[in-house]
Amino acid sequence: MDPWLIALTLAAALWGAATGTLLPRPAYRFTVDEDHPWHRTCPAGHHITGPANGWLGPARCTAPPTCSYGPRTPPVALTTALICATLALTTGTRPELAVWLLLAPLGVLLTLVDLGAQRLPDPLTLPFAALALTLLGAVALVPEHAGQWRTALYGALALGGLYFLFFLIRPMALGFGDVKLALGLGAVLGWYGWGALYLGTFAGALIGSAYTVVALARRRAVRRQLVALGPFMIAGAYVGLLLESYAA
Repeated sequence: MDPWLIALTLAAALWGAATGTLLPRPAYRFTVDEDHPWHRTCPAGHHITGPANGWLGPARCTAPPTCSYGPRTPPVALTTALICATLALTTGTRPELAVWLLLAPLGVLLTLVDLGAQRLPDPLTLPFAALALTLLGAVALVPEHAGQWRTALYGALALGGLYFLFFLIRPMALGFGDVKLALGLGAVLGWYGWGALYLGTFAGALIGSAYTVVALARRRAVRRQLVALGPFMIAGAYVGLLLESYAA
């Protein structure tokens, strides 16, 4: 294997681990009902403090009595590191890798919040879409990129429009946050063309269906129970991105 690719993959893993350690606290703070303010105190009642006014860092209170809250830091950091490393391994030295590495931690944060509260907050979904389109537009000006910004824009509109149509038909089956998330995921997948968009969307639906069948079989879910779609959408986009970036 190319030594440069090995070094790049290791650097991406370190980036993922470093950013992953900062995600548990915002994941906890965003995991609230839509009509309630963001968490400002830990379960023990202490005001959350730390870097960036208490928004970034591990979800652990150091004031006595100490307590942990939100997702555990080691699994989150390890997961983010693996995601970033595999993206670097399949994308290689192409400039769009910088975009994937910047968006990956935000995708992990969205997954954690949706799993914890079954909602996708606007302060996360809308910046995700805006960042994806803006950064990919900048990368389109750099030599040796392997995608097209025009199809990224069309992909955002197409996938967002598709989920908006589903939302109008069955508003109880998915939330409007899923529609906003689809904009960003459509841009990311559309960068590599319509095939990537189809593959990522289908992979997400397949993963979600498989999870639902297994949950029903194990009696951990009931029929008509609401399921957070965001994690499956993100997982499908990740699978599609891996395959298409490697093929490119």
